[in-house]
Amino acid sequence: MDQLALKAIECIAGQSRAPYHSITLDRLTPIIGAEVGGIDLSQPLSEEQLTEVRRAFLENHVLVFRDQHLTVEQHKAFGRLFGELRSLPVEDIDGDDPELVVIRASAQSRFVAGETWHTDGTADLEPSMGSMLYVKETPAIGTGGDTLFANMHLALEMLSPAMQQFLGELTAIHDGEIPWKGFQPPANLPRTEHPVVVRHPETGRKTLFVNSGFTSHIVQLSGGESQTLLNMLFDLIAREPILSCRVRWAPNTLVFWDNRCTQHHAVWDYFPHSRYGERVTILGKQPKA
Repeated sequence: MDQLALKAIECIAGQSRAPYHSITLDRLTPIIGAEVGGIDLSQPLSEEQLTEVRRAFLENHVLVFRDQHLTVEQHKAFGRLFGELRSLPVEDIDGDDPELVVIRASAQSRFVAGETWHTDGTADLEPSMGSMLYVKETPAIGTGGDTLFANMHLALEMLSPAMQQFLGELTAIHDGEIPWKGFQPPANLPRTEHPVVVRHPETGRKTLFVNSGFTSHIVQLSGGESQTLLNMLFDLIAREPILSCRVRWAPNTLVFWDNRCTQHHAVWDYFPHSRYGERVTILGKQPKA
């Protein structure tokens, strides 16, 4: 790891943070992720609890809530505290609730969603603000099915100033058909052009906004140049463990991640065992340079 990367890491890890009073917080790494305690998501949150959860979310980007026993309506009510929930046509989902996406894998699965590093739905004009995945069943072998989350603020800051400036002048196409390679894609999947570097709408921090799950090419470059640059950026996410935290799932765990400044990777290492979860997604806004 070069000196520029070390400096960026030290800057993030060394940031002073105010203490919490209505919740407890145990950081998963100095860079990203925290477990939140002292809170029951099945009950209404106090104003102080909600304020501190919001702050923890912006500071850590990924929040893990253990031992939560939630109905679907309680799960959705927690999501609505942060914005409007995405609603999908019932014919496009596994289940009958348009606001709830079922995430399941079993011995009959031939693939699972999220096996590559990605940011959810960036082919949309307005990608999601965040998601809340509530896992009820984990593999019977007692291990496997972890999810990795990576900090895209730090990914950008680990690059040289010259590269950061260059990327800030570019845009990229995000194509909803990419995850369907080898399969028949549904009709009318979105395809959108976004800046390669965007600002977080709440913190104003710059973040890298390309991902191997949806980004097809950079508009201003030739095909070869685009692929070389994207491969370099995708490889950075995959090869640098300092960027990421690892969430080990247990039954009745809810994870809330900031889709605007993270990527994630679901590890499918438990076949033929099963895992089951339910996800709600909070609507976001169009990313801005």
